[in-house]
Amino acid sequence: MYKLQFLVCLFSVVLLSSLVALVAAQGSRNKTSKWQTLKGDSPLVIARGGFSGIVPDSGSFAYQLAVQLSLPNVVVWCDVQLTKDGVGICFPDLRLENGSNIDHYFKNGRKTYPVNGVPTPGWFSVDFTFNDLEPVNLKQRIYSRAPNFDGTPQQILTVEDVINFAKPPGLWLNVQHDAFFNQHNLTMRTFIISVSRRVVVNYISSPEVSFLRSIIARFRTSPTKLIFQFLGHDELEPSTNQTYGSLLKNLTFIQTFASGILVPKNYIWPVDNSLYLRPHTSVVSDAHIAGLEVFASTFVNDAPLPYDYSYDPVAEYLNYVDNGNFSVDGVLSDFPITPSEAIDCYSHMGKNEKEQVKLLVISSEGASGDYPGCTDKAYSKAISDGVDVLDCPVQLTNDGIPFCLGSINLRDRTNVDETNFSNLATSNPDLNIDSGIYTYNLTWSQIQSTLRPAIYNPFANYSLFRNTKARKDGNFMQLSDFLAIASNASSVSGVLISIENAAYLAEKQGLGVTDAVLDALSKAGYNQTAKKIMIKSSDSAVLKKFKSSSNYERVYMVDEDISDITNSTILGIKNFANSVVITKKSVFPTDKAFVTTQTNVVPKLQAFGFPVYVQFFRNEFASQPWDFFSDAYVEINTHFSGMGINGTITDFPATAAKYRRSRCLGYKEIPIYMNPVLPGGLISLMTKQSLPPALAPNPILSENDVVEPPLPPVMVKPPPTTNTGNGSIAPGPTPQNGQPTIVASMILSSIAVLATLLLC
Repeated sequence: MYKLQFLVCLFSVVLLSSLVALVAAQGSRNKTSKWQTLKGDSPLVIARGGFSGIVPDSGSFAYQLAVQLSLPNVVVWCDVQLTKDGVGICFPDLRLENGSNIDHYFKNGRKTYPVNGVPTPGWFSVDFTFNDLEPVNLKQRIYSRAPNFDGTPQQILTVEDVINFAKPPGLWLNVQHDAFFNQHNLTMRTFIISVSRRVVVNYISSPEVSFLRSIIARFRTSPTKLIFQFLGHDELEPSTNQTYGSLLKNLTFIQTFASGILVPKNYIWPVDNSLYLRPHTSVVSDAHIAGLEVFASTFVNDAPLPYDYSYDPVAEYLNYVDNGNFSVDGVLSDFPITPSEAIDCYSHMGKNEKEQVKLLVISSEGASGDYPGCTDKAYSKAISDGVDVLDCPVQLTNDGIPFCLGSINLRDRTNVDETNFSNLATSNPDLNIDSGIYTYNLTWSQIQSTLRPAIYNPFANYSLFRNTKARKDGNFMQLSDFLAIASNASSVSGVLISIENAAYLAEKQGLGVTDAVLDALSKAGYNQTAKKIMIKSSDSAVLKKFKSSSNYERVYMVDEDISDITNSTILGIKNFANSVVITKKSVFPTDKAFVTTQTNVVPKLQAFGFPVYVQFFRNEFASQPWDFFSDAYVEINTHFSGMGINGTITDFPATAAKYRRSRCLGYKEIPIYMNPVLPGGLISLMTKQSLPPALAPNPILSENDVVEPPLPPVMVKPPPTTNTGNGSIAPGPTPQNGQPTIVASMILSSIAVLATLLLC
């Protein structure tokens, strides 16, 4: 019944998708660059099971998304299984419970069969006719991915269904277990030859030599290409009884029955046990010499990458297609939008490539995604990455020295817990810190001589760590040293100095941070420099201290997620600030990692003349809602092209700098994979039962939220009363401070096309 309903809906979907299809068809490709593929063509993007990184593998949504969000010549991948009555279906695993709810419908259908000699329990397609499978629904097979689409009706598709519904430019059929089906009196050879007469099959792959040799005569003069798939180096190929590693040494033998090879990506760029790249192998060049194309597999965005890529999946793809030595002929990905961008928009592009858009790139503690934040290493990397504005969150030592550190709590950004100062840990209700060792506890000499910087890992709960070899690299920087580095960097247009906790430091610790900053700027000659000086704070009283000088851009930070802002509040901010920083969730609110809508905060602020900068952009996939496809470039593009933000504050300046040089942003017809996503698009594909629980809306920023009392005078600091034995001063009492901190035109998204299926 559902299948009939599905086909009836198809006509309306095609009508609605016509605009999207037109844009996709017009999407430009990088045709001017020379590729080091076998034939000099640009590499292919192969969508494994469609867009399987987001929606259930091999489902109708996955295939349609892949076709609409990828290069115009994308090839969709189908893992072929055979049913009891010989129907070829697209399903990612031999065991049907790994990707469907078949165990719900056939509770007694579990069997155990030998697979490559290993007894394997599960629900197998050979035990069910295609009609038996009609009520079975596809579901997410990777537990770390969102299960919210499991309730949306998506039947198991036949090979012909994929062609008829998604109309892909290319089709790749993968036969993983020919020997298994032969054991059950089902012949994959007969099916493949039969289906190739009915539909155009561009590629057929298998890890079984005997299967490819059995069909080579049929396809020798056909445009269909046969590809030998390599599994693990030490795994045995069943028909030759040789390991795949040994077969890799005999490419002339492979060439007798295949025109190309498909290898896991670590065959080409091996990775050591510490998750760093080793030198590339000669697999690609050896295969090309033998006349074989090379396709690389196992690309995903939502898993840890080698640290060399700084969690940037585009950088990983470029390392396979544009490294100056070789290029693979295609990549097999669960997220086909990302290799599409890499190939069309970012390949063969240097750091001096023309910028296509005006987007200010502001660092967050330097390149803190690669090195410990606010160190000489992080700042040098940010400068080489193309940052515009270098930032310094100012902290004060016990002896009043201003220096750069991302937190007043030394435990967040240093190794203080590994030193003799670890016994200084106390709670501080004024700073909302349960257990901290504070910068004002130690002198500059103690910090510099005893502590080491520590890289900040905001997603350690996801086991996503940053550049572990460099986790303690670099040196702490006084504000004066930071200003000198920025002044000497001709590519840096300005500095952003963040000041927080000024009232507390003045009233309770006898430290004047605003005066220390003004003094450092004056001594560094920044009052006469052409560099932009930005002072950022969530405290309006701090910004008012800098109002007397027209040299400073005063940046008000709204550090709470907000849903709206009143006009009167914006007028109030105009009294002390020139620009505003807001959070990403104040632009695109999320619920359980799904974007629910967009706010009007950005356009309202800009209507009053405020540039709007958004924080924090990070490369780790865990930092991005699912709507951005675990792709930092999609996230930045949606904020810039979709909402028109003026700048990004980012731990990874290289990513934002690369984005604004994207070749695709300069095309007359912007390809669809470089258009902003539609907020709430993925949620629209869910059934009511699968929706994330509704959350209360974020607050509206009001006038009272931005009004702060004047900064108190700096108290006279009493002499030290407690000595720890290391020359360090223990923190004094922490009475209440009373300083509150409160926190474009979109094109039709192809996701919206899929949502119409639910309405039919």
